[in-house]
Amino acid sequence: MRRLVPAPNLALATLWADMLTHAGIEATVQRAYASSIAGELPPDQALPEVWVSDDEQLESARVLLAQLRRPTWRHWRCPGCAETIDGPFEQCWNCGAAMPPA
Repeated sequence: MRRLVPAPNLALATLWADMLTHAGIEATVQRAYASSIAGELPPDQALPEVWVSDDEQLESARVLLAQLRRPTWRHWRCPGCAETIDGPFEQCWNCGAAMPPA
């Protein structure tokens, strides 16, 4: 079991661990409630952390987490209403049509 990354808060730590687990990399959140002792410990030592259970998946988890934290920015034209969609969205904001396959 290896530490992947500290998270700024419990919500992000849980989200990242869930996304990694969904991708097939077993991940857990450690120090989930350590923020309650911040002050007795330095604040950076009380942050929640995401840990990967299998040491061999650590590098894959780092790559995947980097991709999840910085989704690709793209532009596409909606096949339903011809609206231009910006950003990491996969559905048209105007008519609800799905992004066409690449």
